[in-house]
This record gives sequence, structure tokens and C-alpha cells, in this order.
Amino acid sequence: MYRGRLERDLSLWVGKGLLAKDTAGALLAEYDSRPASFSLGRVLMALAAVLLAAAILLVVASNWEDIPRLVRVGAILLLIWAVHIGAALMLARGATAVANGLLVIGAMSFGGAISLVGQMYHLSGDEQTVMYLWFAIAAISAILFRSGAVVVVAGFLSWASFSVYLQNNDTHWIGLDPWMAPVMAVVVIALVRYTGVERARHLAYLLLIGWLAWLYTLYEEIAVALAFAIGGMAAFVLTALPLPRIASLVRSAGAAPAFYSFLVAAIGFLLLHIEIEDDWRRLAVLGVATLAASVLAIALHGRDNGAVRYLAYAIFAAEMLYLASVTVGSILGTSSLFLFSGLVVALVAWLVIRLERRFSANVRGEHA
Repeated sequence: MYRGRLERDLSLWVGKGLLAKDTAGALLAEYDSRPASFSLGRVLMALAAVLLAAAILLVVASNWEDIPRLVRVGAILLLIWAVHIGAALMLARGATAVANGLLVIGAMSFGGAISLVGQMYHLSGDEQTVMYLWFAIAAISAILFRSGAVVVVAGFLSWASFSVYLQNNDTHWIGLDPWMAPVMAVVVIALVRYTGVERARHLAYLLLIGWLAWLYTLYEEIAVALAFAIGGMAAFVLTALPLPRIASLVRSAGAAPAFYSFLVAAIGFLLLHIEIEDDWRRLAVLGVATLAASVLAIALHGRDNGAVRYLAYAIFAAEMLYLASVTVGSILGTSSLFLFSGLVVALVAWLVIRLERRFSANVRGEHA
């Protein structure tokens, strides 16, 4: 898809005399020489690795009652060593897809080995400890082999660990275990920066947001919702500050920090609307604050961050319609409310078009 757009743009620039035909051909050839971001073979290899790992876990779960204990332990250890040695050999040959598939099998086999030993020797412990150990082993494997595929496995294991905690503790906060979810999210982000598998960072950010949403369910107080809104906006503004260290970190992390911090703020604003829906004065103030936050988001990151821009558009439009429905709608009636809502949507569309044109004009001015 991107190659098609690039080819059309290059042809357009060549037609306008902005770019030489030979240069355009060289640029397109350089892009074609890059390794593809999507490969059906890699996807199928990853799926095969997951299926084989699932088969190993199911075999372990069957408990192998007719096989001696030492043979069972030896077999699973031999498998772990074999897949990791095989992965090292494949990496040396440049076969990264096969190597990553073997590493996925190895990471999943560690979980099977832990469960197998626990079954055979009736070791004391719980599922939570197993998940922590499994996650730690996957993280170590990702570091040793610098494998993005194992980072993805670690990301899903962090989610699985948090789910096990919620299930075993009936979603209550008990001890220090709840803090492990954000700790594992930070570890996954660090692994992402180390291995360069950018898309895996979303697993960590979504885990943090899920953890914050769970915190709200524990208390369901307006103070928690307010903390989400203020904290999210503070983190969002921080991503836009021209501080050298922060700016370099934000640039290296792409659009994710700004988008997810603004998403946390948006969740906070939504929860505040729910908390004070019967207080019209505070609701009006909150509505103005929500609209102001949307405008601020567009001003700070609207030009360069499409995810933030469209989220801000959606929040702005939804807030305008909501305020219209709870204020003007109660006075005008249903038919007039639809008319007024249409006018509001038209106004929002006009503002969006003006902003998009300004962003485009700014980009052209910088490249002039």
C-alpha cells in the first residue's frame, strides 16, 4: 500500500519537474531493497511455532504417567536446548524467521517445563509464581538473542500474569502483586527499545491502561477519575515539551507515548462525566475543560501525530454533541435537537477542514 502511494508521488513529482526521473527510480529501488515489514512466510512461521508450542504444552499437561520422571524431565530439557541451539545456528546463517520460530517454541517450552516439574514432584507454589518465572525467562531469552518475537511472547505473558492475578484474587488488591503489572509493562518497553520490535510496545501500553482501568473499578471515586484526567494531560504535555532528553525519548518511541497518555486523559474525562452527570454546573465546566483539552492536543501534536489528532477530533465532536443533548436538547425537543446536532457536526467538520489545511500549509512552508 505504501509503495503504491510512494510510486504515485514520485511520478507526480517527476511530472512537475521537481524530481529527476533517474532519482525517482533510484529512490524506488532503494525502498524495494529494504526487508519487507510484512511477510506471509514469517507470519506462517510464527503461527507454526505457536501451534507446535501449544502441542508441547498439551503433551505436558497430559502428565505422561507411563513415562519415568527422569525421562520426562530429560526430554523437555533436551527440547529447550535443541531449539535454542538451533535458533543460534539459524541466526548465524541469517535465517531470522526460522530462528524466531524456534525461540518462540523455546520460550513456551519453559512454561511447560515449569509445569511438568511442579506436577511430578508436587512442588509448593501457585500459578502466579509460575507466571512471574515464565515471564522472566522469556525476557532473558529476548535479551540473549535480541529477538522481537520473544518480546511479543513476553508481552502476552505479562497480560496472562495480570489475568491470573485478577482471577485468583477476585479482582481485589492484595499485597504487592498488583504492582507487577506496571513493572512487567516497563520491562516489555525496555525490551522493545533493545530489540527494535516497535509494534510490541502497544502490548505494554495497553497493559498499563488496563491496569489503570482496574484501579478505578476498585474505588469508583471522582478523585481517581480526576487523577486520570490531570495525570494523563500532564504526561501528554510533557511529551510535547522541547526538553532534550524527553524529546529524544519521545521521538524514538514514535506516536505511542503522546497517544496513550492522551487516551488516559480521555478515559478520565469520560469517567468524570459519569460521576457528575447530575450536576449541571460542574458538567458545563467539565465540558469546557474537555473541549479545551482536545484543542490543546491538536495544537501540540495535531500536525505530526495522526492518532492524537483523530482522537482529539472524536472527543471534541462527542463533547459538543453531548453538551447539546443535555442542554439545548432539553429545551428544543427531539426534532430540533437533530437539527442543532447537524449544525454542530457541520461546525466541527468545518473546523477540522481548516485545521487540516493549516497543517498542510505549515508542512509546505517548512519544506519550501
